[in-house]
Amino acid sequence: MQNKFIKLKEYLYELAESGVCIAFSGGIDSTLLLYLLKNSDAKAYTFKSVFQSCNEIDLTQEICQKFGIQQEIIDFYPLQNELIINNPKDRCYHCKKLMFSMLRSKSCEKNIIDGTNYDDLSSFRPGLKALRELQIISPLAKYKITKAEIREYAKQLNIPNFDKPSTPCLATRFPYGTKLNNKILNLVEEGETILHNAGYNNVRFRLHGDIARIELPKQKFKDFITNDNLQNQLKALGIRYITLDLEGLRPGSMD
Repeated sequence: MQNKFIKLKEYLYELAESGVCIAFSGGIDSTLLLYLLKNSDAKAYTFKSVFQSCNEIDLTQEICQKFGIQQEIIDFYPLQNELIINNPKDRCYHCKKLMFSMLRSKSCEKNIIDGTNYDDLSSFRPGLKALRELQIISPLAKYKITKAEIREYAKQLNIPNFDKPSTPCLATRFPYGTKLNNKILNLVEEGETILHNAGYNNVRFRLHGDIARIELPKQKFKDFITNDNLQNQLKALGIRYITLDLEGLRPGSMD
């Protein structure tokens, strides 16, 4: 594993010499890249939209300040785009294409990198096509570095959020074909905030009309079922049915 990261660091230094910026989401993948570039002139760009929670945006600012990286927040309005608002199966492609096209127009840097890792290449990710079309560089994928390896290396480097659960965009909480709007996106964010505050950090609050389908690790089921106060908080959001998915937490369950 160490050999991969030696090659990764050498490659990042090469990119930095000719100018590099990073699409920074606050996840551990892009955080690791940011950490490795902290002594360079790299700049971070973060997209802010209804698809990200406010807490996630705040986290990116904290991390950039901690590492001494210059950051620019880019306001992005996905619900103004007809190709995105109806949540098609290739929504991620259209989102990535728009976002990284904006980044291309804003950044004068030749090299734009993102945190796509090697595991991502084998999952359903339509956005990867947009990255290829816009010549976005994914160093972690290039050196076949997996999520588990990223977390382990980040732990060795004492990066605080090495074990932070993945937080895909809020649009992934709805079935394909659902017309997205601010109200239901905010509802999902509120639901997940309630769950996070109750100690359920790795969770999905998926919405099917008036039914909320909650995905938790199976070892958390008993705690959730017996927590009447938490269930009452979720019901107070105005959702008719609160359900627990018996298959547990699984990324991409809407795919």
